[in-house]
Amino acid sequence: MADFLRITADPQYGYLRVSSLDQNGVRQLEGLVLDKEFTDKVSGKDVKRPQLEAMQSFVREGDTVFCHSMDRLARNLDDLLRIVQGLTERGIHIVFVKENLTFTGEDSPMSNLLLSVMGSFAQFERELIRERQREGIAIAKREGKYSGRKPSLTPTRAAELRRRVALGDSKAALAREFGISRDTLYRYVPVKKRRAGTLAK
Repeated sequence: MADFLRITADPQYGYLRVSSLDQNGVRQLEGLVLDKEFTDKVSGKDVKRPQLEAMQSFVREGDTVFCHSMDRLARNLDDLLRIVQGLTERGIHIVFVKENLTFTGEDSPMSNLLLSVMGSFAQFERELIRERQREGIAIAKREGKYSGRKPSLTPTRAAELRRRVALGDSKAALAREFGISRDTLYRYVPVKKRRAGTLAK
């Protein structure tokens, strides 16, 4: 670990993730000289990681981010690839201590190979998830247990949405308020066809 104490004069930051069952995050980056630490106390499955988002917004070109291991940074391979590429494209270095891997964004054959392999495994992982979903749906249909996707809104909420749209409320604001996407909103409130020469709002 001594090699990592201070490897650059530029700022060094640490990202830690500890679960509710393992609250000891100090040992993850023990011995490192860090200018600031960002710690999320969530499980690996949690999508919301406010300190990870804070770290990504805080770091600047030339900074180095240390993380104990890849599984502490990302929820899955796809997530890992997105985060690593997002940081290195901004000129930020990221070091995984456990794997002894450093990504800098430079045109290094080894880094390019590792990122390509990570991308391939991420795609493989997505395909496996989709295949399992299809198999699960097929089994549920055979057993008569599959009823399709649950509606995003209850009938009452859908009626309220249509009423508000009819009153002229902003569709973007309504989508945020009801917690749905614009595409979902338009499934509940189809766009009426307009006559030629009539401008849409």
